[in-house]
Parts: sequence; structure tokens; C-alpha cells
Amino acid sequence: MRTSKTFSIRFWVNPKKAKNNNALLYARITVNQKRVEISLKRKVPLDLWDGKNKKVLGHSSEAKQINQYLEETRVLLFQIFQDLKYQGELITAKKIKTIFLGEDESSKTLLELIDYHSKKIENTHATGSIRNYGVTEEYIKKFLLKNRNITDIFLKQLDYKFICDFESFLRTYYPKGHDREMGQNTVMKHIQRLRKMVTHRFKLEYCLMKLHLYN
Repeated sequence: MRTSKTFSIRFWVNPKKAKNNNALLYARITVNQKRVEISLKRKVPLDLWDGKNKKVLGHSSEAKQINQYLEETRVLLFQIFQDLKYQGELITAKKIKTIFLGEDESSKTLLELIDYHSKKIENTHATGSIRNYGVTEEYIKKFLLKNRNITDIFLKQLDYKFICDFESFLRTYYPKGHDREMGQNTVMKHIQRLRKMVTHRFKLEYCLMKLHLYN
């Protein structure tokens, strides 16, 4: 996938290290002709790998899952590239890899990311959408204080349990002026907004996929 003269993503397998006809999948990121490779921790049968189209052949459940995973990885890597570009930061292949793997030493907190997201949508979203995100942000802050007894959390600490606990909190929370807890659709909307705010965090995307909350 080539998005500009300086950035590209390519998936490949290494047949030399294949075992029992299964080879590891890799993502190769190139920025300004300098590249890095990321092991995707997935194996595919060599005879089913389409080297030209960079995907697994067939319509089996396994083939569909791996191809979906590759597409999600592609989107996440591109989003990291876009975010760095938007922030005016120096973009390198190594930097993109570091962020993707969650190894960035300058990892920010959830509220810092929320603040960044709020500024990012100021001129791109409708007033009603911005207001809805604001409501979700307030529930996140209330959840952190009540459930974790903290006011913020590092992004690298977000996991499956965090999502489950936040969902449980929403289901039992009585909004001001309401005489009952939130409905199913309302809870899902807040979870989906949280996902969009941290969509570049692959681990959280995986957790949300487990909850079947993709749009």
C-alpha cells in the first residue's frame, strides 16, 4: 500500500523460516526509503499465501480472519503515520513501529489523548457530535475516579478488563435527571466513541473486537 512518495506498507512471509509449511507474517514499513519490519505473530500456510495481492487465498474462516487482521493492521499503521504527520513530528519507520508495538517511551495518558482528540475534531465534526464526545469523556473521568480511584491512566495500561469494567460502570450509572440506568444503545455508543478516540492503540482494538463492537 503506497500512500505517498515517502510512506508504504507491505505484507510478506518468510519461507526460509517456515515450519510444517507454515510461515510467519511480517509487515514492512518504509519511510523515505528506510524500512523496518514487524513480526505480526501470525502464521499462514505457504501454499495459501498470495504474494502478489498480499493476502491469504480461500474463503475459510481462518483465511477471512487473517485477511481481516491484515487490513486492520494496515489501517492502524496508516493512522499512526497520519497522526504523526498531523502533530508535525518527525516521521520515521522506526517511530511508527515503536508506537504500533506500544513501546513508545513518550506514551501518553488517556486524558491527554482525549484532549488531543477534542482539539482534532473541533473543526471537523458537527456540534452535536462534539457534544456527544464530551459526554463520553465525562463518563470516562467518572469511571476512573469511582472504579479505579485514579484521575488518569497510561494508554499502555488499557486492556480487555478496562473495557469490560467501563461497560459495567455505564450499565449501572444513573445519568443526572434520569430515573433509570442507560439503555443498551447508549452504552454501545459510549464504548464506540472510546474506541474511536484510541483507535491507534492496537491492543484496545483487539479487545473491542472481542466484544464485537465494531461499527
